[in-house]
Amino acid sequence: MTPAARLNAAIAILDRILSGAPAEQALTSWARGNRFAGSGDRAGIRDHVFDCLRCQRSFAHLGGGATGRGLVLGLLRNQGIDPAGVFTGDGHAPSPLTTGERNFVAGPMPDPVALDCPDWLYPALQTSLGTDCAPVLHLLQQRAPVFLRVNLAKTTLEQATTALAQEKITVQPHPLAATALIVTENARQIRNSRAFADGLVELQDVASQAVIAALPDLRGLKVLDYCAGGGGKSLAMAARGAQVTAHDANPARMQDIQPRAARAGATIVTRKPSGKFDLVLTDVPCSGSGSWRRAPAGKWSLTPENLSALLITQTEILEQAAEHVRIGGWLAYATCSLLDAENTQQIHAFLSRRPQFKSAKFLRLTPIDGGDGFFLGLMTHKG
Repeated sequence: MTPAARLNAAIAILDRILSGAPAEQALTSWARGNRFAGSGDRAGIRDHVFDCLRCQRSFAHLGGGATGRGLVLGLLRNQGIDPAGVFTGDGHAPSPLTTGERNFVAGPMPDPVALDCPDWLYPALQTSLGTDCAPVLHLLQQRAPVFLRVNLAKTTLEQATTALAQEKITVQPHPLAATALIVTENARQIRNSRAFADGLVELQDVASQAVIAALPDLRGLKVLDYCAGGGGKSLAMAARGAQVTAHDANPARMQDIQPRAARAGATIVTRKPSGKFDLVLTDVPCSGSGSWRRAPAGKWSLTPENLSALLITQTEILEQAAEHVRIGGWLAYATCSLLDAENTQQIHAFLSRRPQFKSAKFLRLTPIDGGDGFFLGLMTHKG
């Protein structure tokens, strides 16, 4: 496919997403209907689509409309490329520019538009992030780095780096977590690599790794991962010597845990929790605002009503999880959110309801630190 044909495909996919289709579903559907497209074409189209979703407001402003065509026009103008040289109608290129598109001049951008933030959420992010607000939102407009977690139960950072290099995947350590490698070349080859298949490395954001590293020494502890999902944190805790029980309100989300555990050489029990644990981790459902560069559609689908419902769910999960913490044990609350309402405010409200717990540690990370935005509130059960 030509570069122009890839952009034309991105326009069609974006129109489906803007009509309500999930991004991954729209990309998969297009690929199945266009099997002539090679892996390089699919990767290039995917990059265009996600670039436009991250910068949906600013690109629509530059392109003159919140349509697939408008977003791609904005993408090109943002890159300093004259769309007339791409929108030619030749072959599979987008149809030629209309007179209105050719003569369109974008006006000044308000800050929330320039930073690709919903208007209603911008004040809350300013309050939560302070002077970091604009730099963080700017980083959320960009593609996220790819990180690996080295499985220290099987290998070392040096050995994993060598194994990946043999398959032309270049990495280097990242200072935010002792288990982290940032991928600098050939990230798309990771899932097909021997190092991945043998369980030497797992795909996991560095901030998520830093959250696990901030927990107490896990060796020999009985740990409950209360909102386990796909099990990334369960695996990371097991690699640090924990006896992990994984639970999720929707058990279907945990279907990949056992295959991943087998690859990693870990033992993880998946069941409904009972009894008390030394540590309970609640990686609760949240706005995902810290990971919007990975899942940018979430930025535009979040509403005040959604956020209010999430706050209620987070409160309920904390209350349920607290019942499984032994006296002297720890309760860890984590989100990939940047909002105080989902983070420190939830912890303070919980402690006001549960005087038998006390705060032990806060950890707040933003994309400025290198990975996703993440929050950890660690509390102890003092009895």
